[in-house]
Amino acid sequence: MSDPVIGWYVVYTKPRHEKKVAAFLSASNIVNFLPIARVLRVWKDRKKYIDAPLFPSYLFIYLEDLETYYRVLSLEAVLYYVRTGKEVVKVKEEVIHSIQLITQQTSDIAIEVSDDYFQPGKQLMIKDGILCGLACEVVEVKGQQKILVRVNMLQKNILVAVSSEYFESIAV
Repeated sequence: MSDPVIGWYVVYTKPRHEKKVAAFLSASNIVNFLPIARVLRVWKDRKKYIDAPLFPSYLFIYLEDLETYYRVLSLEAVLYYVRTGKEVVKVKEEVIHSIQLITQQTSDIAIEVSDDYFQPGKQLMIKDGILCGLACEVVEVKGQQKILVRVNMLQKNILVAVSSEYFESIAV
């Protein structure tokens, strides 16, 4: 990466090191974002809700300069930046904003991560509720309307069920 463009990028970490890397980067004043979802884990003897990374082994980093790029890459737990060919993939600000809004506001709503392909859905705006103001894509999954956030560089989609009464059409 010879001349980084300021913005969000994705790094791939060693398995189960996402929280450690995020904590270290925050302590080093490097802006990062680790989407977390509350997940019910079931063991033989108990059930427990835990905070698990939405995208295991992936962490979003906001790069401001080339020095930050190399500081992040020099961490032992960071393996590489996500690339397409030889180019480091830049994440759109709207995608980061949508993921942040969904993960911060929906602690009581089930978030589903899927790697299935979805046909393009209707572009709508949420007019009420905890996700008010979110411009989103709505698809039908198993007879239920869900908000879809595409994270193309990871080939993943985030799905959240929201009642259709909160949607409002927007001009595309």
